[in-house]
Amino acid sequence: MKEKVKGEKVEVLYFPSAGPAHTGDAVEAACRRAEELGITEIVVATGSGQTALKTAEHFRGGKVIAVTYHSGSEIPFDDPLPPGAAEKLLKSGVEILTCGHALSGAERAVEKLGGGAPLAVAAATLRLFGQGTKVCVEIVLMAADAGRLSGNDVIALGGTGKGADTALVISPAHQSSMFSLRVKEVICKPKDFK
Repeated sequence: MKEKVKGEKVEVLYFPSAGPAHTGDAVEAACRRAEELGITEIVVATGSGQTALKTAEHFRGGKVIAVTYHSGSEIPFDDPLPPGAAEKLLKSGVEILTCGHALSGAERAVEKLGGGAPLAVAAATLRLFGQGTKVCVEIVLMAADAGRLSGNDVIALGGTGKGADTALVISPAHQSSMFSLRVKEVICKPKDFK
């Protein structure tokens, strides 16, 4: 007699499209799932600081880590956050992490020289699930390497362009062991994306 496998039914929120219009719902779903699972770390991709601030307003169960674009991403040696954003984030208890992107970084310079780029392949593969999925995996790798994570499961919030449209439960890993990272749950993501 075959043993019946028991699983857990978990609600997944699928947005009809990608983009910042879903930020509020993504943040609420991520914070709710963190509370349900007892997760105390949420890693948030942010360019302006707004998504991280929204997350900090809703999440009272632990720490929020805002991962920004790297310095010089638009203007050499310039702070990627708008003026005053860092102060607001810090005042709200949000940790800020500014560093090179785990799935591109220096590899972009090698591509310009005509060299191969295996991390670009990894990033493109993750984008099969949407830009937000790639962003979530990337920011968790970055936060792990920066020593900001405990090693326990985290929730990652990322998106397509601005805002958030994707939230995942992730068992983190460092870049040097990135294939040990595990996406354990999808909390929300867009169904239609380009």
